[in-house]
Amino acid sequence: MADAGHDVLITYNSQRESADEVVNQIRSRGRKAAALQFDASDFNSIHDFVTAVGKSLESSFASSTFDFLVNNAGMGATIPFMQATEEQFDQFMNVHFKTVFFLTQRLLPKMNDGGRIINLSSGTTRFAMPGYAIYSSMKGAIEVFTRNLAKEIGARGITVNVVAPGPIETDFNNALIRSNPDRKKILSANTALGRVGEAEDIGGVVVFLCSEDARWITGQRIEVSGGINL
Repeated sequence: MADAGHDVLITYNSQRESADEVVNQIRSRGRKAAALQFDASDFNSIHDFVTAVGKSLESSFASSTFDFLVNNAGMGATIPFMQATEEQFDQFMNVHFKTVFFLTQRLLPKMNDGGRIINLSSGTTRFAMPGYAIYSSMKGAIEVFTRNLAKEIGARGITVNVVAPGPIETDFNNALIRSNPDRKKILSANTALGRVGEAEDIGGVVVFLCSEDARWITGQRIEVSGGINL
């Protein structure tokens, strides 16, 4: 997200140090940046967060509006269907769907016409993985929501798209890929490009969708998975 061409407002949950590092990278390139904390699992925090966004836009960017919204909050866990609890279901729903739905609704009045909304989904809406019934179901809901939202706000020139990553070597799901060489090897063998993904593989696609070159793309699911399980 540290793109030299835009000012950036970053949200984070608990890793303040990582957010500050990104902010410093952006500022070093001559752009404005700020970071706000937001816990997507706490649905009741949306109102206060939207208020904080408005104040940050005015104080840090001398503006009351913004152009791009990337809904990237997420959590992971491998939960067999027969062991899934209502509490886990509700937690995944809040983080991956309910908060995305209503946060986008509350922020839309602050978004400029001609803006971009990018929702993060998953390759697991296309192929099945044991233990992913809750996670994949919520990501499927995001994909349906994206198409409907694209239709409803298209008159404002705002595009709405889904980026669906495959396996990415990050801290997600307790660094499931990074900390398990055997799993990483299997996933790489099932991927056309012969490796698991890295964060940079996803960031470039998000930046493209925010660009003027992507102005005629909306309501689409773009899988960025290196060709896993083709």
